[in-house]
Amino acid sequence: MADPETMVLVNPTSGKGRGARAATAALPVLEAAGHRVRLLMGSDAADAEARLRAAVRPGCRAVIAVGGDGLVHTALQVVAGTGVPLGIIPAGTGNDIARSAGLPRRDPVAAARVVAAGHTRTLDLARSGERWFATVLAAGFDAIVNERANAMRWPRGQMRYNIATVAELRTFRALPYQLELDGRRVATEAMLVAVGNGPSFGGGLQICAGAQLDDGLLDVVLIKPMSRTELVRTYPKLFKGTHVSHPLYERHLVRQVTVAAPGIVGYADGERIAALPLTVRAVPGALEVFA
Repeated sequence: MADPETMVLVNPTSGKGRGARAATAALPVLEAAGHRVRLLMGSDAADAEARLRAAVRPGCRAVIAVGGDGLVHTALQVVAGTGVPLGIIPAGTGNDIARSAGLPRRDPVAAARVVAAGHTRTLDLARSGERWFATVLAAGFDAIVNERANAMRWPRGQMRYNIATVAELRTFRALPYQLELDGRRVATEAMLVAVGNGPSFGGGLQICAGAQLDDGLLDVVLIKPMSRTELVRTYPKLFKGTHVSHPLYERHLVRQVTVAAPGIVGYADGERIAALPLTVRAVPGALEVFA
């Protein structure tokens, strides 16, 4: 029998065409390492997931995602809990999943060599309903910004989120939350609630600074009510994780959390999940990743 195939899922349009260029650079490295490659592309996320699921079902050697966090998120829905190792060739705007796993983010050949070396690391994932995610569930101001940005047709890339952030800041107020933290109920107000399996979202914003991908726990972070001026002043600190010293920052380590707030749609790995309330649980050891 022939060796099992390696499924390479590509988003050719991610990162303004970086996905296609990254795949072109990575494939010779994978093939030289003995991978029998089959390329897969979908017309959208649902189609890509369906194609990958059908290809993986008979058995495969590995799945390689060439694209941004959205494409990796799609691949997670298929490989989580199966033992099939996932390789990541980052080619998106944020690449927070690769960042959290310590993978090369700007060199597709280097990322392909990580896969070719064959070493894997076991990581946790988070799960909400039937959806898996690797980084952060946004459930506050950040989620509202995502909603606005997704409704905008212009501009593209990071600038769209910057404009959406400024637009939402003009009217945003703290939200009433109902949380259940490992069974303990908490009613509070907050600007933002984030549930982290990993530390960062939004292209390196370390909202859940200190979160570990293999500790079996979720980091639940709250930013308590503050003025818009203070929120703007605090925002740059997220890139270094120094916001953790702010008196209105709060962190809880849990195995399961339920987050409820009116009018909020949760986003995980940058992808729209569902309206709150959402229950998220940590699933230890759910992912094998080339690292």
